[in-house]
Amino acid sequence: MQDVSIQMMGAFVIRCGDQEHSRLAIKSHKGVSLVEYLILHEGQVVSNHRLYREFWSGRLGGAPEVALKTLVSRTRALLNETIPDLGRCIVSEKGGYTWKTDGHVTADASEILAIVAECKKKPDFTRKKELITRLQELYVADLFQTGDMNDGLSLTNWLHREYLDAVSTYIVELRAREAYNEICDVCRKAIKVDELDDNLQLELMQALVNLNRTQDAVAAYQRVARSSRKYLDSEPAENLQEYYQTIVKAGDQIKVNLDVIRNELAQQDHEPQTPFICDYRTFKEFYNIQMRNLERFGHTMSLGMIMLGENSDDVDAIRLEGAMATLIEILRRSLRKGDIVTRFSSSIVALLLPTVHYQTGNVVMERIQQIFRQTYPDKDLPFYYRVSLLGGTPD
Repeated sequence: MQDVSIQMMGAFVIRCGDQEHSRLAIKSHKGVSLVEYLILHEGQVVSNHRLYREFWSGRLGGAPEVALKTLVSRTRALLNETIPDLGRCIVSEKGGYTWKTDGHVTADASEILAIVAECKKKPDFTRKKELITRLQELYVADLFQTGDMNDGLSLTNWLHREYLDAVSTYIVELRAREAYNEICDVCRKAIKVDELDDNLQLELMQALVNLNRTQDAVAAYQRVARSSRKYLDSEPAENLQEYYQTIVKAGDQIKVNLDVIRNELAQQDHEPQTPFICDYRTFKEFYNIQMRNLERFGHTMSLGMIMLGENSDDVDAIRLEGAMATLIEILRRSLRKGDIVTRFSSSIVALLLPTVHYQTGNVVMERIQQIFRQTYPDKDLPFYYRVSLLGGTPD
């Protein structure tokens, strides 16, 4: 038999020479799960009872043996149809089954487990680098799942943790050697697997700062902030926010300014006409940066405030949230790319309108109020606004 490789991470593909086969994944989801389960327990005899529990968990009544034999037989046949004699890798042992090859069949998950095990033995740095490089080549995504394993999610999460633990340990060694370029490379590959891992994001930001690439560190924070809001509906972890504040507070020394963030957002989001909506901490830092620019160049900027209701205690919380959501969406559609918006409190939104004069700022607010009245069904909800000119005087 020719050398055969089985990909289980991110997809289930069997490769032989220059041919790729996905027949098993198409024909039998449970067959894929059986092969994955046996490979992940390679070297062990997995008992029939364990396989009953894993794949049927009491759903078969009194004949699980027949169902298991049928599954094994069908999976072997599909493997043989894919690659001749590949089905013989599923070996029947007394009371169970095992995955056994003579070396011509390899699987990415098996190699990942072997790499993780060797990393735990604390090899020298040169060997560790080889292992992590190979690990990141193999771990392109989490274990492919069909939903037919009861413990499929647990196995996936376990492999995920093992991968991140090995990578994190290696990053510690790189940090001790001040190998910041390599830390960036390792972190970026790992973030493709888990973009919400706070430790990876922090390590990446710190390495970029150490390389005097502060603008890239700010851009990295903005990316994780968007992901956190999109997938978790929350701001980034406290340690990331604190480190970001440290970066921005050194603004003059590290030349961080609003243009860097706006350019990065435009490149990533492809929404050139939308304002930047952010948390209050970020808004405050942008305000400080813009104020320094106003003092230096003599530009003008308007600071606006919109309040719904007399005060937040007078408006039902659910009603207020609905009104604020409507207002934020109106601002998203109506303001310009360079404008900045934050929710200051439960009932107040603050806006920065760069290069907008006092009268123009009032015109903008009037338009927002008009759209809000046309859009929001409760016409009795009070809508207040004020505009203050920064860096100049009213016309």
